[in-house]
Amino acid sequence: MLSQIDSVLSDFADASVDFRPQRYGLVTACDGGLIEVSGLSVPVGALCRIDDGKGSALTAETIGFRNGRTMMTLLGDVVLLRPGARVRPEGAPGMLPVGPAYLGRAVDGEGKPIDGGPALRSKIDWPAGGVRTGALDRASVKEPFDIGIRAINGLMTLGVGQRVGIMAGSGVGKSVLIDMIARGAQADVVVVGLIGERAREVSDFVERHMHGEKAGRTAVVAVPADHAPNLRLRGALLATSLAEHFRNSGKRVLLIIDSLTRIAHAAREIGLLLGEPGAARGYPPSALATITKLVERAGNSAESGGSITGLYSVLADGDDHNDPVVDTARSILDGHIVLSRDLAQRGQYPAIDVAASLSRVMNDIVPPEHAELARRFRALSSAYEGNRDLVLMGAYRPGADPLVDRAIAMHGDLTKFLGQPTGDLVSLESSLAELSRLIGHDG
Repeated sequence: MLSQIDSVLSDFADASVDFRPQRYGLVTACDGGLIEVSGLSVPVGALCRIDDGKGSALTAETIGFRNGRTMMTLLGDVVLLRPGARVRPEGAPGMLPVGPAYLGRAVDGEGKPIDGGPALRSKIDWPAGGVRTGALDRASVKEPFDIGIRAINGLMTLGVGQRVGIMAGSGVGKSVLIDMIARGAQADVVVVGLIGERAREVSDFVERHMHGEKAGRTAVVAVPADHAPNLRLRGALLATSLAEHFRNSGKRVLLIIDSLTRIAHAAREIGLLLGEPGAARGYPPSALATITKLVERAGNSAESGGSITGLYSVLADGDDHNDPVVDTARSILDGHIVLSRDLAQRGQYPAIDVAASLSRVMNDIVPPEHAELARRFRALSSAYEGNRDLVLMGAYRPGADPLVDRAIAMHGDLTKFLGQPTGDLVSLESSLAELSRLIGHDG
């Protein structure tokens, strides 16, 4: 308690006093969550406090300006908003607080604790949009990244600094797979952004991961689905900014964002509020551009030697893998892991569709022998799945195709290799050893 008081007093001692007149504007209109403010000129991204007339304040974010009016949206509900309320700017526009204080803590999109702990105080600010670097300043992906999942380690090996998506429809196991990866990944720091998910999932994740030794290297930013769209976006930006700060310190960071689709939904709501026309299935261009900007911030840093390995879940609405968000993510990411509802219904977990999944950097980071074993596994798995209906109906004639014959004989072992209980973790070395034992003898 005394240390917390000392921290607060030191903050007061270091703070500078501003004696300039305080600017303020007035709320003139509120339509569908879009607030118009007159008499206040602040940049896009600036936070403001709105007096609700009852002794407290509402927080709003500037999202644009039109005809001399500043356009804002609240980071909460508008039920207490009234016309003529005073609006005052607050903080440094476009900057987010970051630092080691977030490790072991769970916060919301504004950086406020949701874990019952004391308020976080960080004197380090980071640009919300990231620090843009040249394309040649990004170091190549050269080192394997162990995430503790046998099927991924063995068949679609990820690299340090890679950006990969986990793509599936609802209820197929994305969140559980991410939970396993958060426990098993070999990283210095793990930053988790739970954006637009159910509040129960947030509570369960914090309860499982924010205890013990690993809690000290984990930071959670959680903004459930019932929060304002700009608060959801700020949560994603805060999680990515935290990861960039730790990468700038030379750390190996695992950034988990669940999910890109919810972030695109939030960006779509804001774009439509501003009058931007919907394009691909109702997504305005700015919503899909938000995904690209967010993903491109991950990767290796040649200057600091740190890295951000980005893991992004992508919800395929209606199991449509040609959905605009899925298609955009697949085109910008360095690989994708596709989960199949059919495999999940057969009881296989993780329900990874080997044929549809891909790591674009695998051949550059594993020995040729490992890549060859993975290729032969894929060939056997695809041969069986392509003829599965014929086999089940008894219409396949043994001897017609030697590859299919081997796939049928080894189907049980192949399925066992792909499956993994949620409580188990399998290292990269063990995954390769098991793959070699399974496939190595097969010509």
